[in-house]
Amino acid sequence: MKRSFDPTVLEMMDRPQPVSAELELDLERIRQLNRWFGSYRLILSFIRRWIRPADKLRVVDLATGSGDIPRLIVDYARRIGANVEIDALDRQPATLAIAKRLSVNYLEISYREANILEWNPIETYDITLCTLALHHFSNEDAARILRKCCEVSKRFVLVSDLRRSFSLIAGVYVLTTLIFREPMTRYDARLSVTRAFSFSEMRDLARKAGWQDFGHKKFHFGRQAIWLETP
Repeated sequence: MKRSFDPTVLEMMDRPQPVSAELELDLERIRQLNRWFGSYRLILSFIRRWIRPADKLRVVDLATGSGDIPRLIVDYARRIGANVEIDALDRQPATLAIAKRLSVNYLEISYREANILEWNPIETYDITLCTLALHHFSNEDAARILRKCCEVSKRFVLVSDLRRSFSLIAGVYVLTTLIFREPMTRYDARLSVTRAFSFSEMRDLARKAGWQDFGHKKFHFGRQAIWLETP
């Protein structure tokens, strides 16, 4: 089963649109899926290693969506007495407007409208994150994003995404038939699982992007991650 990707077909959340109840509900569903199906646990398993008490770190979250990952990191940093400054990037103004409203008590987070393929920061970051976004891009653009992750981070990089398999596709179809039945969530979720990279495809993509000595691991519920750590 090869990866299916047609650049002319956009997920509904990626289309230009105003803030709407439909978009807000879709982003809420994504947060629920992240919480229930392992993305938060995956991220925290690395963040607990990389952020220590009294640290002062700059973090960037690429394609942040509604900003739940930055808020998760800030909550953890506050608990252990670390100081983080997070730049959270997304190209959709409506999505960023929702993220900002959800983050009014998180002054550590700065939201920025940016196309990550064209974004060129002046300074580097200690940690670069990209969560559940790589499957939105073609193979060529996904490799470009992985190269950029390395360019902008001086210490740690974590890229996590779906791991395509027959069981994931079947599970998502069942989930969006019985529970998450909203049109945007159902359409985007079903498209996402066919666009996701398999475990071997993700490994090959990292190598194509020039990654060396990287970690790569399967996680529960059809997740996977690749990462880089600089001592």
